[in-house]
Amino acid sequence: MNRFTAFVKKEFFHILRDRRTLLILFGLPLVQVLLFGFALTNEIKNAKIAILDNDKSPHSQQITNKLLASGYFQLRENLRSNDDIERAFRKGAIKLAVVFPAGFTENYEHGRSAQIQLLADATEQNTAISLTNYATAIIRDYTTDLNPTVQPPLTIDVRSRMVFNPELKGAFVFVPGVMAMVLLLVSALMTSVTIARERETGTLEVLMVSPLTQGQVLLGKVVPYLLLSFLNGCIIIALGVFVLKVPLHGSLLLLLSETLLFIFLSLSIGIFISSIVDTQLVAMFASLMALLLPTIFLSGFMFPIESMPKPLQLVSNLIPAKYFISIVKGIMIKGAGLRYLWQPTLVLVGMSIVFMGLSLHNLKTRLS
Repeated sequence: MNRFTAFVKKEFFHILRDRRTLLILFGLPLVQVLLFGFALTNEIKNAKIAILDNDKSPHSQQITNKLLASGYFQLRENLRSNDDIERAFRKGAIKLAVVFPAGFTENYEHGRSAQIQLLADATEQNTAISLTNYATAIIRDYTTDLNPTVQPPLTIDVRSRMVFNPELKGAFVFVPGVMAMVLLLVSALMTSVTIARERETGTLEVLMVSPLTQGQVLLGKVVPYLLLSFLNGCIIIALGVFVLKVPLHGSLLLLLSETLLFIFLSLSIGIFISSIVDTQLVAMFASLMALLLPTIFLSGFMFPIESMPKPLQLVSNLIPAKYFISIVKGIMIKGAGLRYLWQPTLVLVGMSIVFMGLSLHNLKTRLS
Protein backbone atom coordinates (compact mmCIF):
# COMPACT_ATOMS: atom_id res chain seq x y z
CA MET A 1 0.00 0.00 0.00
CA ASN A 2 2.85 2.38 0.82
CA ARG A 3 4.45 1.64 -2.56
CA PHE A 4 1.19 2.40 -4.32
CA THR A 5 0.77 5.68 -2.39
CA ALA A 6 4.32 6.69 -3.26
CA PHE A 7 3.68 5.88 -6.92
CA VAL A 8 0.51 8.00 -6.94
CA LYS A 9 2.40 10.89 -5.34
CA LYS A 10 5.12 10.58 -7.98
CA GLU A 11 2.51 10.78 -10.76
CA PHE A 12 0.99 13.87 -9.14
CA PHE A 13 4.42 15.52 -9.06
CA HIS A 14 4.98 14.67 -12.73
CA ILE A 15 1.64 16.21 -13.69
CA LEU A 16 2.17 19.33 -11.62
CA ARG A 17 5.60 19.89 -13.17
CA ASP A 18 4.27 19.50 -16.73
CA ARG A 19 2.78 22.84 -17.73
CA ARG A 20 1.25 21.50 -20.94
CA THR A 21 -0.63 18.80 -19.04
CA LEU A 22 -1.92 21.36 -16.55
CA LEU A 23 -2.99 23.59 -19.42
CA ILE A 24 -4.98 20.74 -20.97
CA LEU A 25 -6.51 19.72 -17.65
CA PHE A 26 -7.54 23.16 -16.41
CA GLY A 27 -7.07 25.73 -19.17
CA LEU A 28 -8.93 23.92 -21.94
CA PRO A 29 -12.15 23.29 -19.94
CA LEU A 30 -12.10 26.89 -18.72
CA VAL A 31 -11.82 28.23 -22.27
CA GLN A 32 -14.56 25.91 -23.51
CA VAL A 33 -16.95 26.91 -20.74
CA LEU A 34 -16.37 30.61 -21.43
CA LEU A 35 -16.80 30.17 -25.17
CA PHE A 36 -19.94 28.07 -24.83
CA GLY A 37 -21.35 30.37 -22.17
CA PHE A 38 -20.82 33.69 -23.94
CA ALA A 39 -20.50 32.93 -27.65
CA LEU A 40 -23.06 30.13 -27.95
CA THR A 41 -26.21 32.24 -28.03
CA ASN A 42 -28.91 33.01 -30.57
CA GLU A 43 -29.88 36.22 -28.79
CA ILE A 44 -29.19 39.34 -30.83
CA LYS A 45 -27.67 42.40 -29.17
CA ASN A 46 -26.21 45.64 -30.49
CA ALA A 47 -26.90 44.79 -34.14
CA LYS A 48 -25.78 47.66 -36.36
CA ILE A 49 -28.65 49.36 -38.19
CA ALA A 50 -29.15 52.38 -40.43
CA ILE A 51 -32.07 54.81 -40.46
CA LEU A 52 -33.45 56.48 -43.59
CA ASP A 53 -35.89 59.08 -42.28
CA ASN A 54 -37.70 60.77 -45.16
CA ASP A 55 -40.38 62.08 -42.79
CA LYS A 56 -38.21 63.75 -40.11
CA SER A 57 -41.07 64.02 -37.65
CA PRO A 58 -41.40 63.56 -33.88
CA HIS A 59 -43.04 60.15 -34.46
CA SER A 60 -40.17 58.83 -36.59
CA GLN A 61 -37.62 60.14 -34.08
CA GLN A 62 -39.47 58.56 -31.14
CA ILE A 63 -39.68 55.20 -32.89
CA THR A 64 -35.97 55.41 -33.69
CA ASN A 65 -35.16 56.18 -30.05
CA LYS A 66 -37.32 53.28 -28.90
CA LEU A 67 -35.51 50.90 -31.24
CA LEU A 68 -32.09 52.06 -30.03
CA ALA A 69 -33.11 51.99 -26.35
CA SER A 70 -34.11 48.32 -26.58
CA GLY A 71 -30.51 47.09 -26.51
CA TYR A 72 -31.03 45.01 -29.64
CA PHE A 73 -29.94 47.72 -32.07
CA GLN A 74 -27.06 50.15 -32.42
CA LEU A 75 -27.22 53.04 -34.86
CA ARG A 76 -24.40 52.85 -37.39
CA GLU A 77 -25.44 55.74 -39.63
CA ASN A 78 -28.28 57.97 -40.77
CA LEU A 79 -28.84 57.52 -44.50
CA ARG A 80 -29.76 60.21 -47.00
CA SER A 81 -31.14 58.23 -49.93
CA ASN A 82 -32.13 54.75 -51.07
CA ASP A 83 -28.79 54.37 -52.85
CA ASP A 84 -27.03 54.62 -49.48
CA ILE A 85 -28.93 51.51 -48.31
CA GLU A 86 -27.39 49.30 -50.99
CA ARG A 87 -23.93 50.72 -50.34
CA ALA A 88 -24.18 50.05 -46.59
CA PHE A 89 -25.37 46.47 -47.15
CA ARG A 90 -22.67 45.64 -49.70
CA LYS A 91 -20.02 47.05 -47.41
CA GLY A 92 -21.33 44.88 -44.57
CA ALA A 93 -21.70 47.88 -42.29
CA ILE A 94 -25.30 47.17 -41.22
CA LYS A 95 -27.63 44.25 -40.56
CA LEU A 96 -30.92 46.14 -40.84
CA ALA A 97 -32.20 49.33 -42.48
CA VAL A 98 -35.33 51.12 -41.22
CA VAL A 99 -37.04 53.36 -43.77
CA PHE A 100 -39.62 56.02 -42.84
CA PRO A 101 -41.38 57.21 -46.01
CA ALA A 102 -42.33 60.83 -46.60
CA GLY A 103 -45.82 61.55 -45.24
CA PHE A 104 -45.53 58.90 -42.54
CA THR A 105 -46.80 61.19 -39.76
CA GLU A 106 -49.64 62.61 -41.86
CA ASN A 107 -50.91 59.12 -42.69
CA TYR A 108 -50.58 58.01 -39.08
CA GLU A 109 -52.39 60.99 -37.53
CA HIS A 110 -55.24 60.86 -40.06
CA GLY A 111 -55.98 57.22 -39.35
CA ARG A 112 -54.57 55.88 -42.59
CA SER A 113 -52.06 53.04 -42.79
CA ALA A 114 -48.62 54.50 -42.14
CA GLN A 115 -45.90 52.19 -43.43
CA ILE A 116 -42.40 51.52 -42.13
CA GLN A 117 -40.08 49.40 -44.26
CA LEU A 118 -37.53 47.04 -42.72
CA LEU A 119 -34.73 45.76 -44.95
CA ALA A 120 -32.63 42.96 -43.44
CA ASP A 121 -29.38 41.42 -44.67
CA ALA A 122 -30.46 37.81 -45.15
CA THR A 123 -27.01 36.42 -45.87
CA GLU A 124 -27.38 35.43 -42.19
CA GLN A 125 -31.01 34.37 -42.31
CA ASN A 126 -31.51 33.56 -38.62
CA THR A 127 -30.16 36.95 -37.60
CA ALA A 128 -32.31 38.69 -40.24
CA ILE A 129 -35.49 36.99 -39.02
CA SER A 130 -34.74 37.82 -35.39
CA LEU A 131 -33.97 41.46 -36.14
CA THR A 132 -37.15 42.02 -38.16
CA ASN A 133 -39.22 40.33 -35.44
CA TYR A 134 -37.62 42.48 -32.73
CA ALA A 135 -38.12 45.69 -34.71
CA THR A 136 -41.72 44.84 -35.60
CA ALA A 137 -42.58 44.11 -31.96
CA ILE A 138 -40.97 47.36 -30.77
CA ILE A 139 -42.84 49.43 -33.37
CA ARG A 140 -46.14 47.81 -32.43
CA ASP A 141 -45.42 48.50 -28.75
CA TYR A 142 -44.94 52.15 -29.65
CA THR A 143 -48.38 52.24 -31.26
CA THR A 144 -49.97 50.54 -28.26
CA ASP A 145 -48.27 52.90 -25.80
CA LEU A 146 -49.38 55.93 -27.81
CA ASN A 147 -52.97 54.80 -28.30
CA PRO A 148 -53.80 52.13 -25.69
CA THR A 149 -57.49 52.15 -26.59
CA VAL A 150 -56.92 51.47 -30.29
CA GLN A 151 -57.61 47.90 -31.32
CA PRO A 152 -56.02 46.14 -34.29
CA PRO A 153 -55.66 46.59 -37.18
CA LEU A 154 -52.72 48.75 -36.26
CA THR A 155 -52.30 52.14 -37.83
CA ILE A 156 -48.57 51.46 -38.46
CA ASP A 157 -47.97 48.81 -41.10
CA VAL A 158 -44.49 47.27 -40.91
CA ARG A 159 -43.27 45.87 -44.22
CA SER A 160 -40.14 43.70 -44.03
CA ARG A 161 -38.02 42.42 -46.90
CA MET A 162 -35.00 40.12 -46.86
CA VAL A 163 -32.13 41.44 -48.95
CA PHE A 164 -29.75 39.12 -50.91
CA ASN A 165 -31.45 35.94 -49.65
CA PRO A 166 -35.23 36.39 -49.96
CA GLU A 167 -35.89 32.63 -49.73
CA LEU A 168 -33.79 32.35 -46.55
CA LYS A 169 -31.73 29.40 -47.81
CA GLY A 170 -29.37 27.99 -45.21
CA ALA A 171 -26.70 27.20 -47.81
CA PHE A 172 -26.09 30.94 -48.24
CA VAL A 173 -24.74 30.98 -44.68
CA PHE A 174 -23.07 27.59 -44.36
CA VAL A 175 -21.14 27.41 -47.64
CA PRO A 176 -18.89 30.43 -46.86
CA GLY A 177 -18.44 29.30 -43.25
CA VAL A 178 -17.64 25.69 -44.08
CA MET A 179 -15.31 26.83 -46.85
CA ALA A 180 -13.35 29.00 -44.41
CA MET A 181 -13.23 26.32 -41.72
CA VAL A 182 -12.15 23.50 -44.05
CA LEU A 183 -9.45 25.49 -45.84
CA LEU A 184 -8.04 26.92 -42.61
CA LEU A 185 -7.94 23.67 -40.67
CA VAL A 186 -6.73 21.41 -43.48
CA SER A 187 -4.07 23.82 -44.75
CA ALA A 188 -2.74 24.73 -41.31
CA LEU A 189 -2.82 21.12 -40.12
CA MET A 190 -0.89 19.79 -43.12
CA THR A 191 1.90 22.36 -42.94
CA SER A 192 2.18 22.27 -39.14
CA VAL A 193 2.99 18.58 -39.34
CA THR A 194 5.48 18.77 -42.20
CA ILE A 195 8.17 20.88 -40.45
CA ALA A 196 7.67 18.99 -37.18
CA ARG A 197 8.19 15.73 -39.07
CA GLU A 198 11.46 17.01 -40.50
CA ARG A 199 12.60 17.97 -37.01
CA GLU A 200 11.61 14.59 -35.53
CA THR A 201 13.48 12.66 -38.23
CA GLY A 202 16.51 14.95 -37.96
CA THR A 203 16.40 16.08 -41.60
CA LEU A 204 15.47 19.74 -40.94
CA GLU A 205 19.07 20.71 -40.15
CA VAL A 206 20.18 19.02 -43.39
CA LEU A 207 17.66 21.05 -45.37
CA MET A 208 18.70 24.29 -43.72
CA VAL A 209 22.40 23.81 -44.59
CA SER A 210 21.60 22.89 -48.21
CA PRO A 211 22.28 25.39 -51.05
CA LEU A 212 18.67 26.60 -50.67
CA THR A 213 17.96 29.59 -48.45
CA GLN A 214 15.65 29.21 -45.47
CA GLY A 215 12.98 31.19 -47.30
CA GLN A 216 13.22 28.86 -50.29
CA VAL A 217 12.93 25.82 -48.03
CA LEU A 218 9.75 27.23 -46.47
CA LEU A 219 8.26 28.13 -49.85
CA GLY A 220 9.15 24.68 -51.14
CA LYS A 221 7.16 23.21 -48.28
CA VAL A 222 4.25 25.59 -48.88
CA VAL A 223 3.80 25.47 -52.67
CA PRO A 224 2.54 21.85 -53.00
CA TYR A 225 0.02 22.32 -50.20
CA LEU A 226 -0.95 25.71 -51.64
CA LEU A 227 -1.88 24.17 -54.98
CA LEU A 228 -3.68 21.19 -53.45
CA SER A 229 -5.64 23.39 -51.05
CA PHE A 230 -6.53 25.77 -53.88
CA LEU A 231 -7.94 22.82 -55.81
CA ASN A 232 -9.91 21.91 -52.70
CA GLY A 233 -11.26 25.47 -52.52
CA CYS A 234 -12.31 25.37 -56.19
CA ILE A 235 -14.20 22.12 -55.56
CA ILE A 236 -16.04 23.67 -52.60
CA ILE A 237 -17.00 26.72 -54.68
CA ALA A 238 -18.23 24.49 -57.51
CA LEU A 239 -20.30 22.38 -55.13
CA GLY A 240 -21.79 25.50 -53.57
CA VAL A 241 -22.74 27.05 -56.92
CA PHE A 242 -23.85 24.02 -58.92
CA VAL A 243 -25.14 21.65 -56.24
CA LEU A 244 -26.33 23.89 -53.41
CA LYS A 245 -27.39 26.72 -55.79
CA VAL A 246 -25.52 29.47 -53.97
CA PRO A 247 -25.34 32.41 -56.41
CA LEU A 248 -22.11 33.92 -57.67
CA HIS A 249 -23.06 37.54 -58.24
CA GLY A 250 -19.51 38.90 -58.06
CA SER A 251 -16.25 38.30 -59.87
CA LEU A 252 -15.05 34.69 -60.02
CA LEU A 253 -11.47 35.89 -60.51
CA LEU A 254 -11.67 38.01 -57.35
CA LEU A 255 -13.15 35.09 -55.39
CA LEU A 256 -10.37 32.75 -56.50
CA SER A 257 -7.73 35.38 -55.69
CA GLU A 258 -9.15 35.88 -52.19
CA THR A 259 -9.31 32.10 -51.71
CA LEU A 260 -5.65 31.78 -52.70
CA LEU A 261 -4.73 34.57 -50.26
CA PHE A 262 -6.62 32.89 -47.41
CA ILE A 263 -4.99 29.53 -48.15
CA PHE A 264 -1.53 31.14 -48.09
CA LEU A 265 -2.39 32.70 -44.72
CA SER A 266 -3.57 29.32 -43.40
CA LEU A 267 -0.35 27.66 -44.55
CA SER A 268 1.66 30.45 -42.90
CA ILE A 269 -0.16 29.80 -39.62
CA GLY A 270 0.63 26.09 -39.96
CA ILE A 271 4.32 26.78 -40.52
CA PHE A 272 4.35 29.14 -37.53
CA ILE A 273 2.84 26.44 -35.30
CA SER A 274 5.34 23.93 -36.63
CA SER A 275 8.23 26.30 -35.90
CA ILE A 276 7.43 26.47 -32.17
CA VAL A 277 6.65 22.78 -31.44
CA ASP A 278 8.89 19.71 -31.46
CA THR A 279 6.64 16.77 -32.45
CA GLN A 280 3.97 16.01 -35.02
CA LEU A 281 1.47 15.07 -32.32
CA VAL A 282 1.81 18.41 -30.55
CA ALA A 283 1.62 20.21 -33.90
CA MET A 284 -1.66 18.47 -34.77
CA PHE A 285 -3.11 19.15 -31.34
CA ALA A 286 -2.06 22.81 -31.40
CA SER A 287 -3.51 23.30 -34.89
CA LEU A 288 -6.87 21.81 -33.96
CA MET A 289 -7.26 23.54 -30.61
CA ALA A 290 -5.91 26.93 -31.69
CA LEU A 291 -8.00 27.09 -34.86
CA LEU A 292 -11.05 24.83 -34.61
CA LEU A 293 -12.92 26.32 -31.64
CA PRO A 294 -12.17 29.98 -32.46
CA THR A 295 -13.19 29.46 -36.08
CA ILE A 296 -16.51 27.91 -35.12
CA PHE A 297 -17.44 30.24 -32.27
CA LEU A 298 -15.70 33.58 -32.88
CA SER A 299 -15.71 34.03 -36.67
CA GLY A 300 -19.39 34.87 -37.01
CA PHE A 301 -19.94 31.56 -38.81
CA MET A 302 -22.52 30.20 -36.38
CA PHE A 303 -23.17 32.95 -33.84
CA PRO A 304 -23.42 36.73 -34.26
CA ILE A 305 -20.32 38.55 -33.04
CA GLU A 306 -22.37 41.59 -32.01
CA SER A 307 -24.07 39.53 -29.29
CA MET A 308 -20.80 38.54 -27.61
CA PRO A 309 -19.14 40.42 -24.72
CA LYS A 310 -16.69 43.13 -25.74
CA PRO A 311 -13.56 41.08 -24.86
CA LEU A 312 -14.67 38.26 -27.17
CA GLN A 313 -15.50 40.77 -29.89
CA LEU A 314 -11.95 42.06 -29.65
CA VAL A 315 -10.57 38.51 -29.79
CA SER A 316 -12.68 37.82 -32.90
CA ASN A 317 -10.64 40.45 -34.75
CA LEU A 318 -7.71 38.03 -34.59
CA ILE A 319 -9.62 35.20 -36.27
CA PRO A 320 -8.71 35.01 -40.00
CA ALA A 321 -11.92 33.14 -40.89
CA LYS A 322 -13.99 36.15 -39.79
CA TYR A 323 -12.59 38.24 -42.64
CA PHE A 324 -12.66 35.48 -45.24
CA ILE A 325 -16.31 34.63 -44.52
CA SER A 326 -17.31 38.27 -44.99
CA ILE A 327 -15.33 38.36 -48.25
CA VAL A 328 -16.95 35.21 -49.64
CA LYS A 329 -20.44 36.41 -48.71
CA GLY A 330 -19.70 39.80 -50.19
CA ILE A 331 -18.53 38.40 -53.53
CA MET A 332 -20.90 35.45 -53.98
CA ILE A 333 -24.13 36.73 -52.45
CA LYS A 334 -23.90 40.52 -52.50
CA GLY A 335 -21.93 40.92 -55.71
CA ALA A 336 -19.46 43.25 -53.98
CA GLY A 337 -16.12 44.11 -55.52
CA LEU A 338 -12.74 45.04 -54.11
CA ARG A 339 -14.07 48.57 -53.59
CA TYR A 340 -16.14 47.24 -50.66
CA LEU A 341 -13.83 44.40 -49.58
CA TRP A 342 -10.41 46.05 -49.51
CA GLN A 343 -10.33 46.33 -45.71
CA PRO A 344 -10.72 42.59 -44.86
CA THR A 345 -8.41 41.79 -47.78
CA LEU A 346 -5.74 44.08 -46.36
CA VAL A 347 -6.10 42.39 -42.96
CA LEU A 348 -5.50 38.95 -44.51
CA VAL A 349 -2.43 40.24 -46.36
CA GLY A 350 -1.05 41.71 -43.14
CA MET A 351 -1.65 38.49 -41.20
CA SER A 352 0.10 36.47 -43.92
CA ILE A 353 3.19 38.68 -43.75
CA VAL A 354 3.28 38.57 -39.94
CA PHE A 355 2.97 34.78 -39.62
CA MET A 356 5.46 34.05 -42.39
CA GLY A 357 7.94 36.50 -40.86
CA LEU A 358 7.52 34.96 -37.41
CA SER A 359 8.04 31.49 -38.87
CA LEU A 360 11.33 32.49 -40.51
CA HIS A 361 12.50 34.18 -37.31
CA ASN A 362 11.65 31.15 -35.15
CA LEU A 363 13.41 28.72 -37.47
CA LYS A 364 16.55 30.88 -37.61
CA THR A 365 16.55 31.17 -33.82
CA ARG A 366 16.15 27.46 -33.22
CA LEU A 367 18.80 26.48 -35.74
CA SER A 368 21.36 29.09 -34.71
